[in-house]
Amino acid sequence: MREGANAIRMKITPRFLYKIIIFLINKGVKVKFHSIIQNPLHHSFSTMEKTIQQNEIKDVEYRLKSIFGGSVGNLVEWYDWYTYSAFALYFSPAFFPNSNPTAQLLDTAGIFAVGFLMRPIGGWLFGSIADKLGRKRSMTLSVLIMAIGSLIIGLTPGYKQIGIAAPLLLIFARLIQGLSTGGEYGTSATYLSEMATKKHRGFYSSFQYVTLIGGQLLALGIQLILQNWLLTPAELHEWGWRIPFFIGAILSFIALYLRRHIDETSAFKRKSSADKKGGIAILMKYPKEVFTVVGLTLGGTIAFYTFSTYMQKFLVNTVHLSKETSTTLSFVSLLVFAIMQPLFGLLSDKIGRKPLLIGFGVLGTLCTYPILTGLAEETNTTVIFLLMIGALIIVSGYTSINAVVKAELFPAEIRALGVGLPYALTVAIFGGTAEYFALWFKNIGHENYFYWYVTGCILISLILYTTMKDTKHHSKIED
Repeated sequence: MREGANAIRMKITPRFLYKIIIFLINKGVKVKFHSIIQNPLHHSFSTMEKTIQQNEIKDVEYRLKSIFGGSVGNLVEWYDWYTYSAFALYFSPAFFPNSNPTAQLLDTAGIFAVGFLMRPIGGWLFGSIADKLGRKRSMTLSVLIMAIGSLIIGLTPGYKQIGIAAPLLLIFARLIQGLSTGGEYGTSATYLSEMATKKHRGFYSSFQYVTLIGGQLLALGIQLILQNWLLTPAELHEWGWRIPFFIGAILSFIALYLRRHIDETSAFKRKSSADKKGGIAILMKYPKEVFTVVGLTLGGTIAFYTFSTYMQKFLVNTVHLSKETSTTLSFVSLLVFAIMQPLFGLLSDKIGRKPLLIGFGVLGTLCTYPILTGLAEETNTTVIFLLMIGALIIVSGYTSINAVVKAELFPAEIRALGVGLPYALTVAIFGGTAEYFALWFKNIGHENYFYWYVTGCILISLILYTTMKDTKHHSKIED
């Protein structure tokens, strides 16, 4: 008997039992260790279990802290970027004196698009920095540059004061902000995806668009406060539009502080010096992945900018709602949109990324034209709101998971550049010009052509969605 017990003790080594404990904890099984191990060993294994659980809790806290730090900076960057669009209705006359409101918006939309032209350069610059020097360093630098751009816009006098120098300074500021935003997407997508666990990567990475939409919400929220409680319309047109740009600069410096105190990702730390080369030459070794990012982004970015950024102007200029009503509708719909992102991200962790992308492609192709036509002809604000929510539910199939899908396509040594540069190029060509095309088609009397344009771009992306692999099951992100 004693010999048999000794044999059992020899087989049940601490290493063997540790593996059993890890397996059972991961499976969520509650084990009464005293029913497996006799009392002499019970205390030590109970202590081991508590230690493992404490380590897992610390790991979750560490990841959440890092994701929060990265996300807050992301929110501030996108607030700065979207403040321009949200307040264009008020400051466009100051920089582009013209009796035609559509022409004024066309000029401001043109500069909005010019800002996008810098995004590919930002995607290359900050993506290379992130792959060579670290994700944290790249994100810290991008938010600093965004703060400078906001300060310039807030301080620049109008056309009446300094003439042509006013729109030129506005263009310069947007170029700086475009550079920053171009670098922000790829680096933050990479950071959030690498900080997340494999099991919940879709959920955690969805917070990139939560904060991206949150930036819009913050801009619109400040606009609502200024419109309804603090300033008159005349004051907003005269000088009040400058306030949100100053707020953005202050928030950017706060985000800069937060990002300086987040940790670098383990995926970057594990890379050897030889793997920290990055660059276009290495990216060109992944042509299929680059093409996939372009195809993924094409329809999604146009749909996103149409139903979020441009929608406020669409409600004023086409639906003929008041600025105050359009701002309120935009704010509430975007709030619902933000809440939907983690839910769709969580769903992708259960069923995969591909079904959500296909759902967006099919519904976007079939419903975009009817939704935009219905909005243009509708006068009931409740129906208008429901149409907006319907469109944003469809778009969520793309926005909630696009960051993680792109990050899962590339290995760590080229991930930030691989995600950021193709995305920025596509957004610069299509997303950044969406608002400009919409206003141009309206100005020539064929606004419905834009509806077909958006539909066609989503259809092209749908073709890619149906042929690509599901990155949830073919991810190149190592845990």
